[in-house]
Amino acid sequence: MRCPFCRNADSRVVDSREVEDGQAIRRRRSCSGCGRRFTTSETMVLAVVKRSGVTEQFSREKVVGGVRRACQGRPVNDDDLQQLAHRVEESIRSAGLAEIPSHEVGLAILGPLRELDGVAYLRFASVYRAFTSIEDFEKEIAGLRAATAGEENPAAGSGAEGA
Repeated sequence: MRCPFCRNADSRVVDSREVEDGQAIRRRRSCSGCGRRFTTSETMVLAVVKRSGVTEQFSREKVVGGVRRACQGRPVNDDDLQQLAHRVEESIRSAGLAEIPSHEVGLAILGPLRELDGVAYLRFASVYRAFTSIEDFEKEIAGLRAATAGEENPAAGSGAEGA
């Protein structure tokens, strides 16, 4: 790390602290050449590999933007969208990979979005999964109904019936 004041390449770390909930590290450094101190920040870069092969840095704002379109006209506020994007990012980072296919980002969005708003989930899923027929919608709606029924009746589907 070069000193921003004298351009000396030799510096030592005086102090390190985690910031942004552990997603970054702030380091105070001291230049061995001029003795001045400066601060650096390290963050883990999470790259998304698109279908075309192009790689770009993961962006919570892109997640929020995509989900916001699906939530248009729904009772979902910006805080809900920010929390969803945070959950998606945590889910992706927990995999421990430096690069993740864009397809995996979409999958990571579907679960939290289904919990947030069923209609927005259906809109997002129809684009993400490229629905081509009414049957695709019907199958997804049946899955939503089954999941909702399972949440309302946790004993359903436990395999205890007929005993």
